[in-house]
Amino acid sequence: MQPVTTEWLQSLPALQQVPAGQLQWLIDCSKCYELQEGEYLFVAGQPITGTHFIISGSVRLYIQQKQGARDVDYLEAGDISGYLPFSRGLVANAMGVATQDTKVMTFPIEKTKELILQHFELTQALVHVMTTRVRAFTTLQQQNEKMMALGKLSAGLAHELNNPASAIVRGAASLKKHLHLQPESFKRVMCIKMTTEQVDEINNRLFKVLQREPRTSLSLLERTSMEDELNDWLQDHQIDTNNDFAENFIDFGFDMDDLNCFSSIISAQDLPPILEWVNNNLVTEKMVNDIQEASQHIADLVSSVKNFTYMDRGGEKEYFDVHSGIRNSLNILKHRIKKGNVQLTEHYDLTLPPVHAYAGELNQVWINLIDNALDAMEANGKGALEITTRRDGECVQVCITDDGPGVPEDIQSRIYDPFFTTKDIGKGTGLGLDVVNRIVYQHKGSINLDSVPGKTTFRVCFPIQ
Repeated sequence: MQPVTTEWLQSLPALQQVPAGQLQWLIDCSKCYELQEGEYLFVAGQPITGTHFIISGSVRLYIQQKQGARDVDYLEAGDISGYLPFSRGLVANAMGVATQDTKVMTFPIEKTKELILQHFELTQALVHVMTTRVRAFTTLQQQNEKMMALGKLSAGLAHELNNPASAIVRGAASLKKHLHLQPESFKRVMCIKMTTEQVDEINNRLFKVLQREPRTSLSLLERTSMEDELNDWLQDHQIDTNNDFAENFIDFGFDMDDLNCFSSIISAQDLPPILEWVNNNLVTEKMVNDIQEASQHIADLVSSVKNFTYMDRGGEKEYFDVHSGIRNSLNILKHRIKKGNVQLTEHYDLTLPPVHAYAGELNQVWINLIDNALDAMEANGKGALEITTRRDGECVQVCITDDGPGVPEDIQSRIYDPFFTTKDIGKGTGLGLDVVNRIVYQHKGSINLDSVPGKTTFRVCFPIQ
């Protein structure tokens, strides 16, 4: 194997300014060897043995996820990896496998103290390699965090938008089919001879009923009793009861007084086609209401996303109601709350003044904390989420509590550290609470954690001014 020279090391951009004597010391202390294709330079979870200089060949870096391996990077000739001076990383967090026959020089970790004490320029160069690597890794992880957050947001919106969109499609198809059946009913109505006064009375009674609040709080027993009473009345007046007349009439608030009013205005032989016409109008009204409700739900979701991101606002601070951001975040995560069988309880002090803040950033705080709470409760298949707002001196305090397993006491001091996560690989990057902490700090606020098994509370305070 061709020995490594100081000239070759000085050809590397990171080591160009290092004196040749220090580089020769580095070579003398290091071990040169060759990896065959498929051999591992390091393995995730195992101690790092030293600083690796790739002389030739290539090493693939990847992490193992549930869905399979995900490539992180490739080390080529001239790249430096492994342990670097002042690094706290002593265990490999990725797999490094040779993709071809690869020559490597490894400086043992045991010599690091001597390196730092006696070889300043070499130490400085390797520290610069470390800071560059951390910067690149941080950028990659932040991008992953953004993509994961965007993925969750997109999945939630797709789920929430699918239901009302499908309802609109079904409602429009049903309405079109229903309207095709109207000509026959219209023909029977047109054959009836009524005075203008009779027509006005029927119209007035119908629209008076349509303006009533729909019946939504009837018990099954009450509804069954009313349907039986209406069906008896319809049969007594020789009206077919197979057309869901009673069900539709009850939904729109019809009662016996309304039916008796119709029968007093219209002759017995004309009553069936008139009530059929009324029922057709009710069915049409119901379909239109369903389409309108589904359309409004879509509009509300779009509004929630727009308000959540504040994408039509500038980058300046403004006075902002925290409840608006919390509700928008809950609206976006509604599918997860339903899917997780989570009971949501909200205790809001609506007299709280607005806070002077970057509204879009505050929304990131709420959605990260709520999302983490939902993740914590996921294993139980159900949960209880409680959100409380109150005034705390000159601050607005928001408490987000879940009944998950809690945060172990031995890691509570580390939860805000960048890249620290207890989630499975692929589910979290360890940047969510770091982002929350930085936003709170930027607003001169505070965030505190109280956690025991069965109750975890994050208390966030933002200054009113």
